[in-house]
Amino acid sequence: ARASQLNMVWPTPEQFTKDAYALDILGNLLSDGKKSPLYKVLVKEKELTSQVNSYNSTNALASKFYITITANTGKKLSDIEAAIFEAFERFEKDGISDRDMQRVKAGIETSFYNGISSVFGKAYRLSWYNTHAGDPAFISKDIANTLAVTKEEVMAAYNKYIKGKHYVATSFVPKGQLDMIADNSVKANVIEEEIKENQEENSSAKKRDEFEKTASKFDRSKEPEIGPTPSLTIPTQWSEKLANGLTVFGIEQTELPMVQFSVVLKGGKLLDYIDKVGVANLMTDIMMEGTKNKTPEQLEEEIALLGSSIRMFTDDEDITVQANALSRNYEATLKLVEEILLEPRWDEEEFARIKTRTLNTIKQREANPNSITANVFDKLLYGDDNVLGQPTIGLTEVVETITIDDLKDYYNRNFSPSIANFHVTGNVSKMQVMNSLASIDKNWAAQEVKFPNYSMKEAPDKSKVYFVDVPDAKQSVINIGYLTIPRTSADYYPAYVMNYKLGGSFSGSLNLILREEKGYTYGARSGFRASTEQGAFVASSSVRSNVTYESAKIFKEEMEKYRDPISNDDLEFTKNALIKSNPRRFETLGSLLSMLETRSMYKLPADYIKTEENIVKDMTVEQHKKKKKKYIKPDQMYYLVTGDKKTQMDRLKGLGFGKPIELDRYGNPPGDKSSKDNDKRINLSRSKK
Repeated sequence: ARASQLNMVWPTPEQFTKDAYALDILGNLLSDGKKSPLYKVLVKEKELTSQVNSYNSTNALASKFYITITANTGKKLSDIEAAIFEAFERFEKDGISDRDMQRVKAGIETSFYNGISSVFGKAYRLSWYNTHAGDPAFISKDIANTLAVTKEEVMAAYNKYIKGKHYVATSFVPKGQLDMIADNSVKANVIEEEIKENQEENSSAKKRDEFEKTASKFDRSKEPEIGPTPSLTIPTQWSEKLANGLTVFGIEQTELPMVQFSVVLKGGKLLDYIDKVGVANLMTDIMMEGTKNKTPEQLEEEIALLGSSIRMFTDDEDITVQANALSRNYEATLKLVEEILLEPRWDEEEFARIKTRTLNTIKQREANPNSITANVFDKLLYGDDNVLGQPTIGLTEVVETITIDDLKDYYNRNFSPSIANFHVTGNVSKMQVMNSLASIDKNWAAQEVKFPNYSMKEAPDKSKVYFVDVPDAKQSVINIGYLTIPRTSADYYPAYVMNYKLGGSFSGSLNLILREEKGYTYGARSGFRASTEQGAFVASSSVRSNVTYESAKIFKEEMEKYRDPISNDDLEFTKNALIKSNPRRFETLGSLLSMLETRSMYKLPADYIKTEENIVKDMTVEQHKKKKKKYIKPDQMYYLVTGDKKTQMDRLKGLGFGKPIELDRYGNPPGDKSSKDNDKRINLSRSKK
């Protein structure tokens, strides 16, 4: 670990009690939002952390109230603990306002509807209440009980269970930094799993355990017959284009009083200068911190009082603003999104805070083997001369140099409705949507946006093995793959179907062997990344350290074997699995929104789902074989392993790809500080309007 963390836990009463409902709301009041006491004291005033979290975790017999804080670099957990109690005093002094209660309850109502938006969500909730409350209809009483809580009841529960009460505090600090722990801490007796070399165990079932069967009206020894393939009904979609160039896509669905919508701008990290990767990410973060006419606190409160959520984020190839709202609050939520997009605040104080938070996040990720592997693998795939080879969040030495003027420059160059799409799903009509967008059409002027022209690396002629050392790691992270086709290729979906039985599902051969048979991992997958540029084929898993070589060998051997023709049974299994899962892929507003975003991003027709279903239905053994021969190339891939060098690196020679090449956590040879020319600028030769 590279960051310290303090957890504080208080015992609280069982679920469904009056006090439990009050404590649920208390968790939100203490930490949710910039006006919350924990945020004000720990983040805003003392800068001890960039994020605060408190919540009541309810259970049938007893519950627990948690406060969890990850410290900023160099901050002591003893100071954080003291600041938490200072925030408690602030809470006691200021009390709870009616607007606070309105804000929290509006969010709870929205979350309730989101939780029952899918068939699974409905079934899970009803069965959960049947089990824990003895009545599936208690779902309605539960939400009503929560919304009926008063501020007096919340304060009474705080005084009864939290204020001055005993608690358990656990300090987690980087190795060798015991001076960072909370006061009066004692060393916990933690028993580490001992992982020894050459102690491989086959975990496949050898015999069935004897047990007494529960009485049932159903004969569960008989597998039910497979029913008819459900027909796929593609939701009715509509699309329009505004005068300013913004393209609008919509699906009306009236089951729940909810609306989800998004604005997606092409570009994202792709439009960062190559020596300033991280600007787009910082910019989208700060754009959520207030507007020209609203402070960060005011904007956050306006969103929360509607029960809405708005988030903005940067990806490799786009920037997205997503919103979730009660349908009665759709237009008010959209007005806030318009204000966020067109009237940024550019607050220097918030920029400094967000920059610090980003640097802390980067530091935390530098200690996370999964993050290390993802970043180094992208660098192997795309190289130093492509922004896609760098993490979207940026590198420490780059982010430290970014100024607020860099963010303004990115915004002025690249924010245009001509490269944006608006998507909306839910209980709102086309006419209402188009009327609601009149202000955006009028106030957001189009401009030319220039896109970079990057060359892409070819797949390696011969596989190579790379290794990143995380000393004494108990697990190894394995990524194997190469750059291949974009999402827009006619081969993309056939290749997706072809991969399904290899690693596209839980029943893929990689997972069945590495998890079910060997017990090396909790999961192993392979697949094709979707991208407008060149995507990648990636096979990956996290495995026990002492079976790193054995696992990598299985990946290689299974990909080699998979190039042989698929059996008719396995092809039929693939077809059934993909076709029969299709109808439920688009039942929630979020999944419908994702479908519209995919359609607009890759310029797909409205019925692309039906086209893809026909590809599955019509695929033959011979077509499947051709795609495997073309895209599954285990001898022409990058093999990257992140783990314990002293015990695992040399063993990987056995893969037959030569001596493993060591890289540091940034994808450079160990000790190499000259990764790229800081004055380099990308070639803005290709433009789009």
